[in-house]
Amino acid sequence: MVTRYRATLSYDGTAYQGFQRQAHGIASVQGAVEDALTSISRRRVVVVGAGRTDAGVHASGQVIAFDLDWAHSPETLLKALNAVLPDDVALQDIRVHAGFHPRYDALSRRYTYQVALAAQRQPLLRGRAWCFRGMLEGEALNAATALLIGRHDFGAFGQPTSGDSTEREVYEAHWSYETATFGTLWSFTVEANAFLKHMVRRMVWMLVKVGRGQLSVEAFEAIFRGAKLTPNSPIAPPQGLTLEAVRYPDYNDGEHAGESRPPEE
Repeated sequence: MVTRYRATLSYDGTAYQGFQRQAHGIASVQGAVEDALTSISRRRVVVVGAGRTDAGVHASGQVIAFDLDWAHSPETLLKALNAVLPDDVALQDIRVHAGFHPRYDALSRRYTYQVALAAQRQPLLRGRAWCFRGMLEGEALNAATALLIGRHDFGAFGQPTSGDSTEREVYEAHWSYETATFGTLWSFTVEANAFLKHMVRRMVWMLVKVGRGQLSVEAFEAIFRGAKLTPNSPIAPPQGLTLEAVRYPDYNDGEHAGESRPPEE
């Protein structure tokens, strides 16, 4: 009997041209998971994801779903898939969830972005953070970031992947930092009901300009409120970005108590 499965997926996106399946011969995370499913089931299985992360972007909490005729337990399926998946892709959990859709059922998605400030190159961080020399001024950085929270038109930061509306609601946006032997590691966390294409990376680019004193908070706000995407506007490098979590309703099944978070009005 064909069953709908839901799973949490983590991956290092360095070697992949994004999550979405690509043309033959081009590596994608979706393609890797589908190949693993074909390997254990001998049938073509289509995977649906909660979001289409770009080339080089990572995930610790991507959520996927697929339909499979599997005669054994979900735990056995988890072990079988992880045994044949590449080392840089792994399922973290799997369960039966009839009718579940990882994209349309999602309440919000949360991303983190890492910025490493160091006087010298940091080889161990080159695939995990945007690294450069200098400092970030936390007060200005946080003042600009606070403007993002709430329901706004985010057209200055991207285009919709479907439809025409560029209005989104950001529930959480903040920076934190820790001192390291090489310098300082900053982390940007943002959670919203949905995101525009490249929205997080454009926000990070512009916020970093504020933190470096290259753009005032007032100028940042004017660009943001203008809600107009500038052609060829720069975006932060992909390797600093990670899809950390996707939030869903609890579906009244008790499995996700404490995880669900309805959109705020």
